[in-house]
This record gives sequence, C-alpha cells and structure tokens, in this order.
Amino acid sequence: MPENSNMQPPHIPKSLQELKAGLKPIRNVKIERKEKLTKLQKTAVWITDHVGTMGFFLIILTWTACWLSWNMFAPAAARFDPFPGFVLWLFISNMIQIFLMPLIMIGQNLQSAHADARAEADFDVNVKSEEEIETILMHLENQNELILQILQRLDKENK
Repeated sequence: MPENSNMQPPHIPKSLQELKAGLKPIRNVKIERKEKLTKLQKTAVWITDHVGTMGFFLIILTWTACWLSWNMFAPAAARFDPFPGFVLWLFISNMIQIFLMPLIMIGQNLQSAHADARAEADFDVNVKSEEEIETILMHLENQNELILQILQRLDKENK
C-alpha cells in the first residue's frame, strides 16, 4: 500500500460475535417476493407455472382430440362444429391463446424479477462468505506466526 494512500486496512474482527455483528442478515428472497405480489400477479405466476406443464398439454391434447373426433365421427345430428372448418373450435382455441399469451408474459416478467432478486441475494451470501473466509485466513496467518515465534524461542532455548 502506498504511503500517501488514504485507504485504511480492513478491520479484522476479534471474535465470532464481532464478525457476525458486522454482516448483513441473510434474506429469504422467496418470502419477500411472495409478500410483495398482488393477487393478480400471483394469478399470472400460477397460470405461467401450470400452463408450462405436461398436464396442461395433455388436457389441451385430449380436449382437441375429443372435440375433433366428435365433430367428425358422431351422428350428423349431434355434430355442433362441422368438419372440415371446425370454426367454433378454432375460435375457442384462438381465444385461449389470446388470453394466455399476455398472462404468460406477465408471469415470466415476474419470475424474471424474482430470479434477479435471488441472484442479488446469492451475491450477498457470496460476499458474506468471502469476508468470513478472509477473516479465517487472517486468523490462521496470525496463528502460524505465533507458532513460528514459539518454535524459534524453543530452538534458542534448546541450543
């Protein structure tokens, strides 16, 4: 360190209590984010979580297969959405897509903000760990110096 530098050496904690007192507490980001979400935002996240599953895919696949099969193979009088147009099926499918698309995007934005908050909390934990490791290393260096001094004194006494 240059002699004219205004930087001070880092404070080395003398005890575990002093080390813990100087560190920020670890945050639970999941709980923090959950508490800040409105009911509409929670609904958007719930929909985003559930639409992106195999279960939802199987529901849509089954619904489509049943709808198209019924309207192709049922008695002519029972068909309500005639082959080959399936106009009602297309309308309902498009409405589902139109409503799900912005909801999923909102949910993804909320999940992205949550991921950013988790990354920030992880960074805080890493900084805290680094400070603790540096403190441990400084204490080990001090112990090493003391042990070397003791060994030198013992060597002098034995000569």
